[in-house]
Amino acid sequence: MATGRLQVELYNQSQATPVVSGRVTVSSGGQVFYDVYTDSSGQTIEMELEAPPIEYSLEQDEPQPYSTYTIQISADGYKDVIINGAQVFADRTALQRVIMIPGSGQEIINVPPPVLWGDYPSKEPEEEVKPIPDETGFVVLDRIVIPEYIVVKDGVPSGDGEIFYVPYKDYIKNVASSEIYSTWADAAIRANVLAIQSFTLNRVFTEWYRNRGYNFTITNSTRYDQSFSPGRTIYENISTIVDEMFVNFLRREGQRQPLFAQYCDGRRVQCPGWMTQWGSEDLAQQGYSAIQIIRYFYGDDVFIDTAERVQGVPLSYPGTELSIGSTGNDVRTIQRQLNSISQTYSAIPSLRVDGIYGEGTAEAVREFQKIFNLPQTGVVDLATWYEISQIYVAIERLAEL
Repeated sequence: MATGRLQVELYNQSQATPVVSGRVTVSSGGQVFYDVYTDSSGQTIEMELEAPPIEYSLEQDEPQPYSTYTIQISADGYKDVIINGAQVFADRTALQRVIMIPGSGQEIINVPPPVLWGDYPSKEPEEEVKPIPDETGFVVLDRIVIPEYIVVKDGVPSGDGEIFYVPYKDYIKNVASSEIYSTWADAAIRANVLAIQSFTLNRVFTEWYRNRGYNFTITNSTRYDQSFSPGRTIYENISTIVDEMFVNFLRREGQRQPLFAQYCDGRRVQCPGWMTQWGSEDLAQQGYSAIQIIRYFYGDDVFIDTAERVQGVPLSYPGTELSIGSTGNDVRTIQRQLNSISQTYSAIPSLRVDGIYGEGTAEAVREFQKIFNLPQTGVVDLATWYEISQIYVAIERLAEL
């Protein structure tokens, strides 16, 4: 057997405050492998666990490519949580993020198998270009923006089903961790993330479901949309890629709306004209880049575009990285936001707000990146800017309650 890694992260309901000293027990088949506690950032250590050989996830006709574990969580003032089926792949770090609910009792989360392994309905084909509603319907956005939340309906569009309000990036990370394997080549993961984001933003931009009288953005039925599962295990490398690319989407030349990038697995289900997930991995292994994979399936007139605005943050990314030697108002913004965050995440050192990006600011950024699973560069790039902004907003909202 090979090994992978698992880290558990505990947050309160606002997702702004870590749950400290939570007890986390990881077991399988009745055998306990770890019994640990979360630190001041609500995180456990990275726990090394057995997983099947990585080769199992690179070909379809192989045994189950991941190991499953049971995670039991308890913390003072919160409901106990039991997670069944947390999935660990070889050579990857699995992140199990848990929202703790105040009170007594128990919450049980059953993580379903990934789409490539489980039994899921096939996508029903739709026209790529969606009709734009007239002025009497819901107002379609005049530009592409990244929404703060995706409203997800559990199950098919009609009938009963729980509604989930999910931060946009968290939704994309969840879907990508469900739809493909984290062990795949970087280019294949990026191509699939672009397709997932474009599919999602098309639903947002065209108000597809709201214009049909529904009160949600998208469903989690693979018959109509993409797989989303509350409480799913996600993966550090997928999380990092989404953080880097979440403002991007696909567009076809001459089209205003994001590409409705339909896809299928390409082995059990064939879908001419769509991207196939296994096919994307095959091409990546041949050396294709993400955009080459995209154009192989969707055509040469498809390109990567960038959203003009991200909702829910005070200021958009300034367009250039901030690093040692940078000065000005953008540096002051980061310093102020990090100081606010450090009141909740004590591992982040407080800073003098002087607009000068020195070693102290770089160290505070590195500590923030460590806590929030970003590459620890000490540089504020696009991913770090927006992650700092979003955590800052969440903490400020909590303080206003």
